Amino acid sequence: MKRFAACCALLVLATACSTKAADEENGSSGSDGVRTGVGVTDKTITLGVMTDKTGVFKSLATAITRGNELWVKDLNAAGGVCGRQVELEVVDHGYKADTAKTLYPQLEPKVLGFLQLTGSPIVAALAGDVQSDKVTTTPASWSSELLSNPYVMVVGTTYDIEMIDGLSYLQKEGLIKDGDTVGHIYVDGEYGANGLRGARYYAEQHNLNLRDVKITSTDTDLTNVVTSLKGDGVKAILLTTTPGQTGSALAANKALGLDVPVLANNPAFDPVLHEGPAAKALDKLYVAASTVPYSADLPKAEEIATAYKEAGYAEPPNAGVPYGYAVAEVWGSILKTACDNKDLTRDGILAAMQQTTSADTGDLVATLDYSKPGAPATRQVYIARPDAAAEGGLRSAQPLFEADEAKTYKAPHEK
Repeated sequence: MKRFAACCALLVLATACSTKAADEENGSSGSDGVRTGVGVTDKTITLGVMTDKTGVFKSLATAITRGNELWVKDLNAAGGVCGRQVELEVVDHGYKADTAKTLYPQLEPKVLGFLQLTGSPIVAALAGDVQSDKVTTTPASWSSELLSNPYVMVVGTTYDIEMIDGLSYLQKEGLIKDGDTVGHIYVDGEYGANGLRGARYYAEQHNLNLRDVKITSTDTDLTNVVTSLKGDGVKAILLTTTPGQTGSALAANKALGLDVPVLANNPAFDPVLHEGPAAKALDKLYVAASTVPYSADLPKAEEIATAYKEAGYAEPPNAGVPYGYAVAEVWGSILKTACDNKDLTRDGILAAMQQTTSADTGDLVATLDYSKPGAPATRQVYIARPDAAAEGGLRSAQPLFEADEAKTYKAPHEK
């Protein structure tokens, strides 16, 4: 009899656990008839931010976080979304994958999705968790390799397309021509490899002789690398690097008398370069990026810049501020669609994202289409040039555009 009672107790417990798991998976309806799940109550929606406050990309990542925060403040002041206020849970992984792996299980059970997940190594380390937990995530990493994961929402275009568009711009400006030799310095890992992928595609279309050089994220002096590229007779240098490495490459480009144009992916620039040894060499740099410079002459960018100043943040601003705001605007659009669908569960967020064909951020980034699995949401970029007199250290050189080569390029996971 005791054994029978024990078995019944175990069966009840197992049934309860099973019901609880099903409830968490399927969500429950609130008083407003909206299904809710992890990270959502009748009053709040909590989004996660896993950022880099202390590592090699701290300047960009902190600025993105500030943009996220400014959007939350504006949204909540306007009444929130779906009758709920948005809250952020922010943690610093210091650009260390091991730290991120430790922080993730502490944060994931509290949030509906991740508004920011900074860094290619971090995203790679957590990709499996993100997919198994069905948690829609916006990476502050722009590799097209990420697009194989349906829960990864890249806001803007990808490193490979940045390179394709950027090279097209250099050629249109007469800075390179078909048949030239160009060098590409790239960081070992997904970030660097994806930038190189785009450079190789463009090189094939225009018979460029591409000399690529792989470095590690800890390399600081690129003088020997640039010396070697000078010996190869390069007409341009491409950079998919950290900001410090960008500074070293630019300084060597000037000091060695090479003085060729330098094209960089968006994370490779930091305004602090205006204050370092590369300051006098920045005139050769072109930055291809999905987002506008902080100083852009656009109504929405100007509005955000004013809000940033009024907020009294201590950090000097950069292009991460309007980008962080743009990311959050896209999330706001998706949350509204999910609300209209009466489904604020993680499944509901994924469905709402996949319904999104024209997310508009006031040209902070190009209009975005998430309805095509594996494809970049846009193929348009801005080109920016360093300018110490401009707030954020960059000025616009070319409005949003899409190169013909970007239109024909097929991303690695595109259907």
